[in-house]
Amino acid sequence: MNEALTAETISINGYGGDEIEAYLARPMGDGPFGSVVVIHHMPGYDSGTKEITRKFAAHGYAALMPNLHHRDAPGASPDDAAAASRASGGVPDDRLVGDVGAAAGYLRALPGANGKAGVIGYCSGGRQSFLAACSLQLDAAVDCYGACIVNPPPEGMPMKVQPIVGLSKDLSCPLLGLFGADDKFPAPAETAELSRVLDDLGKEHEFHTYDGTGHSFFTTDRAAYRVEAANDGWAKIWDFYGRYLAG
Repeated sequence: MNEALTAETISINGYGGDEIEAYLARPMGDGPFGSVVVIHHMPGYDSGTKEITRKFAAHGYAALMPNLHHRDAPGASPDDAAAASRASGGVPDDRLVGDVGAAAGYLRALPGANGKAGVIGYCSGGRQSFLAACSLQLDAAVDCYGACIVNPPPEGMPMKVQPIVGLSKDLSCPLLGLFGADDKFPAPAETAELSRVLDDLGKEHEFHTYDGTGHSFFTTDRAAYRVEAANDGWAKIWDFYGRYLAG
């Protein structure tokens, strides 16, 4: 791993043909490279998630993060765009699937791509990663503490989404789940129920729950960051993608 990469802001045609902003990071060299669609957390298309996108490129994967809030507030800061998205109830599920599908198609068409595409999402993006893996043909999916898959949002939460556990029968690829034992959304009981459903359906998955850890434990600029859990989580991601996506 030489960690040489390029990164740039591009435009892609997402759901309904809409032109949206996206952040692309690619390894230097001829490939072959696996591909990863990075789904940002509810706070938006921010510097921290762009850093994660570059991290995948440094590890040999072409990675693309679509700005899921672009339509809500074109040109706005990540905070303002996230606020606009919350005010409208969050990213609609059909729009999410269209944007992720377009991002995966863009990556698969890049020179040096090996044809395999995975997805990873954080917070609301964890739910959306599961949604994408049940709605599109993907090769690997990672859910980092995504809530509202089994249970509806709690009263008062602005997200207007519904449980999607009923889509589990359509899961198209292996799923890695990384969760905190102290998290409430999703609480361990919710992730255990999802695991039970996937077991009953014979769907390949592996879930890991970290003690002493809550929500957003990968987020390095927040008090919720837990270095041991995050480091172990990254090791599991590299192993998982190495098995299912690597060139």
